Amino acid sequence: MDTAKLESAVKLIRKAKYTVAFTGAGISVASGIPPFRGKNGLWNKTSPIFLEIEFFNKKPLQSWKKIKEIFYDSLGDAEPNIAHEVLAKMEKRSFLESVITQNIDHLHQKAGSKYVYELHGTYKQLVCTECSSEYDMSFADLNYLPPTCYICKGILKPDMVFFNEPIPPFAKKRSFEEAEKADVFLIIGTNAEVLPAADIPVTAKKHGAKIIEINIKETHFTREITDVFLQGEAAEIMKQIGKLLYL
Repeated sequence: MDTAKLESAVKLIRKAKYTVAFTGAGISVASGIPPFRGKNGLWNKTSPIFLEIEFFNKKPLQSWKKIKEIFYDSLGDAEPNIAHEVLAKMEKRSFLESVITQNIDHLHQKAGSKYVYELHGTYKQLVCTECSSEYDMSFADLNYLPPTCYICKGILKPDMVFFNEPIPPFAKKRSFEEAEKADVFLIIGTNAEVLPAADIPVTAKKHGAKIIEINIKETHFTREITDVFLQGEAAEIMKQIGKLLYL
């Protein structure tokens, strides 16, 4: 690890008035959650069709069987790793204002982060496709699929963004507002190639933020907007940042 770069990043965080973190699948790998893309990605082993909203609406049972297997049978046991914990401690100590995440795993909240904007929703909540009633996932018995709404008997859907669905308006609005306010912007474990997520770090840069990027390899951000690139696994680098911040 490049000690000079690490110290440079920590210096920026210490001096910053408004630091925001932007996280993706890479931050949760150390918690045992595989990324969607890449060599060991989920889409190399499973077709993403079951997460297309059109497929879900036509064949909810088939879709739910796969969703249960991939998300609900594994995510419930996942625990935050040191990277999530350091971000939560940074927030507590006023080194961090908020987290914008593309993850649906709820691990930032589980680690103790209070201000989390979930661009792609969360697996922890279910929403009725008929009347839009919302339920905590603990409401549903996933031994009986697809789960249905207590009020109208409509089919419940995980409250996460499926392919061809829009980003939740509130999360999108707040994410861009946070990016505009930031004077330091941390990119952690994501190359964010999908819009509108890809525009959020760019917005921060346009509004004068210094960009610190933590990724296992270079991304399009590294060449275009990053000021300090820390190459490596999110958990290991965030652990070092935590030490230097005396968290």
